[in-house]
Amino acid sequence: METALIMEGGAMRGMFTCGVIDVLMQHGITFDGAAGISAGAVFGCNFKSGQIGRPIRYNKKYCADPRYCSVRSMLRTGDLYGADFCYRELPDELDIFDREAFRNNPLQFYVGATDVQTGKPVYHLCTDGGTEDMLWFRASASMPMVSRPVKINDLLLLDGGITDAVPYAYMEKQGYCRNVIVLTQPKGYRKEPTSVIAMMKIMLRKYPCITDAMAIRHQMYNRQMDEIDGREASGESLVIRPPQSLQIGHTEKNPDELERVYQIGVREAEKKLDDIKSFLAGGEA
Repeated sequence: METALIMEGGAMRGMFTCGVIDVLMQHGITFDGAAGISAGAVFGCNFKSGQIGRPIRYNKKYCADPRYCSVRSMLRTGDLYGADFCYRELPDELDIFDREAFRNNPLQFYVGATDVQTGKPVYHLCTDGGTEDMLWFRASASMPMVSRPVKINDLLLLDGGITDAVPYAYMEKQGYCRNVIVLTQPKGYRKEPTSVIAMMKIMLRKYPCITDAMAIRHQMYNRQMDEIDGREASGESLVIRPPQSLQIGHTEKNPDELERVYQIGVREAEKKLDDIKSFLAGGEA
């Protein structure tokens, strides 16, 4: 049975995921496939490239750099997270993304984004970590209202979390039926309706399908959490989640806070190591 690692987004809550994947890599735990949404894609891709410690390292180093994430960047470029800095300068020059390792790892890595024209999720199989894959990482993490839609071929894309917060159903359709799911909210968390939908309808009036999707995003998310709880209870999936709310901002500038959340991920993964190994070997979750 094919195994997969599936990673939720959540902006800087993704430091929890970074802690989890570092522990998995340190212990040589592998999967047949993986899928990431938003922060789960931009941080999770380091699992395929085998770069232990890379995302926590560069986030701590550059979190306060206005080129990385700032209102100044949004005013100058249209993106809160600077596209050129995050997806070219950082991986190509400042903290090198190992494309050769990414390309040579047989793990199949999928990323999800949202088509702004249809309001539906779309997916991409990343093969080499090159220019097109980087565009998909960027698209998957491009939050509405604070990011420009990303054009890739005939598609115009925004954050994958708008329409598919945790892509377990997509991966199951691809044949991955024994899945470890990494969430960035504690058990029992459920979303409330967005409070800024009226502003979104004004700012995103060119993309009504996105505002329609955002209006029901909480319903999609809460249904997914119910389904994941069911899979966990039945032993179909193994879930790693923080024990309580991570209490970290979307644009956290304090390296100590990033490290705090990262270490929570490390501890939770270490607690579950034996369970993960048993589950992937065919035992009970």
